[in-house]
Amino acid sequence: MNRDHMKSHGNEGDSAPVYILAVETSCDETSAAVVRDGREILSNVVSSQVETHKRFGGVVPEVASRKHVESITWILEEALTQAGVQPQQLAAVAVTQGPGLVGSLLVGVVAAKAFACALDLPLIGVHHIAGHIYANELVHKLEYPFMALVVSGGHTELVHVESEGSFRIIGQTRDDAVGEAYDKVGRALKLPYPGGPHIDRLAHEATEAVTLPRAWLEPDSYDFSFSGLKSAVLAVLNQANMKGQPLAPEAVARGFQDSVIDVLVEKAIRAVRKFGAKQLLLAGGVAANKGLRTALETRCRHEGVPLLAPPLSLCTDNAAMIGAAAFLKYRRGQFAALDMKAEPQLKLEGWSV
Repeated sequence: MNRDHMKSHGNEGDSAPVYILAVETSCDETSAAVVRDGREILSNVVSSQVETHKRFGGVVPEVASRKHVESITWILEEALTQAGVQPQQLAAVAVTQGPGLVGSLLVGVVAAKAFACALDLPLIGVHHIAGHIYANELVHKLEYPFMALVVSGGHTELVHVESEGSFRIIGQTRDDAVGEAYDKVGRALKLPYPGGPHIDRLAHEATEAVTLPRAWLEPDSYDFSFSGLKSAVLAVLNQANMKGQPLAPEAVARGFQDSVIDVLVEKAIRAVRKFGAKQLLLAGGVAANKGLRTALETRCRHEGVPLLAPPLSLCTDNAAMIGAAAFLKYRRGQFAALDMKAEPQLKLEGWSV
């Protein structure tokens, strides 16, 4: 795809607006959005499959793929209609290339390719986590360098962003991501799927907390590990049941959430200090967790570090964030060929602009 499609993008006041149609189907949300100039959301349509997967206690990849196929066409149409933008006004089509479930990714990639090909528009493949990070640019002014704490169902990472679109992962989970740990503990507590919001609510209702370990790992490590904490929760529940003295679910939820938050907050603040970050960004589905947001706000205020977090609607998977990240590539004329593949293991650092 050549660069002739690019509209001039000099000073904001004298250039034509850049409308990007973005598609997100990495897991179990089908979403399409129209974003203007990488900053302004004109539409952001999301169809969630939570009710479908709830009875299975987790996302079933084959079912997710089929639901995306059923939804993608009307979602694209609705995004354009709500935005009041005609297809011929679009500057590019962006889509989540990875990481994610391969079947789900393929649906979005094929739809985006078809749209780009039919209208002779440039195609932009976007890294899902870059999208979560740059969701913040839809509501905040970013200052470099910044540190991003990415917390979602499949990812827990500390990402140092030295300049626009330049990513360096300095810490990541060695086993379960935060979201996975929440779902597994939620199942142990017999809570509905997804477990995160229910554990967060119970933790706030609790008057006491079960004492659980914190996994700090090596003294200088920014990595995370939540598998041992999950095992500790199961052990505590089993011991209590064997003694015939069941624990209050709220106390377990509070103990678990306190442990997770302590480690996330401490490591994030340590990373901000070490790398001289001007801001700490919160990104990903678990960024909607009230306990985590409150703890980070309190600590960042104490440390004098600005905390940026997107509104709840932009924390979970959505296409507007993909449009925001795609704009970084658009401005540099970094377009994908029409034989671009969905990459379930796509690396963030390799996607840097």
